[in-house]
Amino acid sequence: MRRALLLLALVLLAVPALAADQPAATAQVCTAVKDRAPEGAAEKFPASVGELYCFSQLTNVTDRVAHVWFHADREVFRIELPVKAARWRTWSAKKILPGTTGAWRVEVQDAAGKVLAVAKFTVE
Repeated sequence: MRRALLLLALVLLAVPALAADQPAATAQVCTAVKDRAPEGAAEKFPASVGELYCFSQLTNVTDRVAHVWFHADREVFRIELPVKAARWRTWSAKKILPGTTGAWRVEVQDAAGKVLAVAKFTVE
């Protein structure tokens, strides 16, 4: 019984350590990036917004990520961004034309194409 409890304790201690090494990301759409921080973050933007940014914070992501912008489930823009540290902030910008209203999303993908984070928003 003692061995089983000891083994269980060791497994429980190891699980957070394994999870800590997993890649993680956030995605936030905003109207500006100032001092490496998002400004004007929202889920709805006017058609006259002109340009939007996707701001990402990354942890344990190696090499690069891609910001993939979709309008009405159609990919309209993809940009690869370098990742140079275990904790990294990066962003991309997309011109928003007045006629491109409706549902949008930006996916943050790792080098293998796995989706790490998604930001959904609407242009009205």
